[in-house]
Amino acid sequence: MKKIAIYGKGGIGKSTTVSNLSATLASSGKKVMQIGCDPKADSTRLLTNGKKIKTALDLIRDKKDNFELKDMVRLGFKDVVCAEAGGPTPGLGCAGRGIICALEKLEEKGAYVKYNPDIVFYDVLGDVVCGGFSMPMRSGYADKVFVVTSGENMSLYATANICMAIENFKGRGYAKLGGIILNKKNVKDEEKKVKELCKDFKTKIVGVLPYDEIVHKADDLDKTVIEAFPDSDMAKAYQKLAKEVLNA
Repeated sequence: MKKIAIYGKGGIGKSTTVSNLSATLASSGKKVMQIGCDPKADSTRLLTNGKKIKTALDLIRDKKDNFELKDMVRLGFKDVVCAEAGGPTPGLGCAGRGIICALEKLEEKGAYVKYNPDIVFYDVLGDVVCGGFSMPMRSGYADKVFVVTSGENMSLYATANICMAIENFKGRGYAKLGGIILNKKNVKDEEKKVKELCKDFKTKIVGVLPYDEIVHKADDLDKTVIEAFPDSDMAKAYQKLAKEVLNA
């Protein structure tokens, strides 16, 4: 079982990227699980055609521990196993706590045994890397971390913070940095800026996703590019990235 955490600043296209990777690998016959670790609980939306999943935090609030694994998950496109951590009531509680609860409950309820996935993706908000948000990096969860970024300054800043956190966790048995995924926004000197950041953290760009309006067209359909436009150049870009991520 390969366990991969993908971090990135909010709005960078992280969940879209992860969902297209899940759809790609599931289409090739792999058993895939995607766990959304973002308080917005919309990581798996493109895999379920926009249908909402009851989040781990919602289930715990409503039912304490009186619920089953089937209440936590939904099978999406090509039977990708989808789950969402969820977040606290606005203004109350810690968003990172949802990630901790979700991962603990999935394990307690036997998700990994029942579904026996070949690949697990943790889709994690990377604006902050503290408390629960670092949970997927910890020993027993992800083996590798990848960070989605563009060449925009705020995205690069968030990426540097995530890379720094991984560096600081070195020696504790935490996940290692697998590389950077450049999701292009067509800003000036974009690839050059990201390569400079990679040099600072002794890592590399594992894949480049071009800016393509077809991503937005698929999003409007509540589908991944892999499902909606399987023969497109963008689908080929996600397929290439999936190979690079698995081999990194």
